[in-house]
Amino acid sequence: QVQLVESGGGLVQAGGSLRLSCAASGRTSSRYTMGWFRQAPGKEREFVAAISWNGGSTDYADSVKGRFTISRDNAKNMAYLQMNSLKSEDTAVYYCAADMWYSTRTRRSGYDYWGQGTQVTVSS
Repeated sequence: QVQLVESGGGLVQAGGSLRLSCAASGRTSSRYTMGWFRQAPGKEREFVAAISWNGGSTDYADSVKGRFTISRDNAKNMAYLQMNSLKSEDTAVYYCAADMWYSTRTRRSGYDYWGQGTQVTVSS
């Protein structure tokens, strides 16, 4: 079992930045791909970004490419999502998730563990 806890959400003006953190505990010795998803009111949860277990590969949704950066620190069991140039359409609850396989990184169903989410609100 892996427990994930997100933090760092909040209210920010359009054009601003936020850094989300995801703390992992439990069976963290496994080589999990880490992903970030988000869910806006009335919409389905969507893929945002993913990073392979060793940090060597990353992937992003087209809507955040060039603005968001995913990273991880395996020594601290942490994953991060740096969000710059935020837009009102980035407003959502952001979830951290862990997946055994990088090949399924964009699919919600591929992830085995989820955090409780952190709210990000971007005011225009």
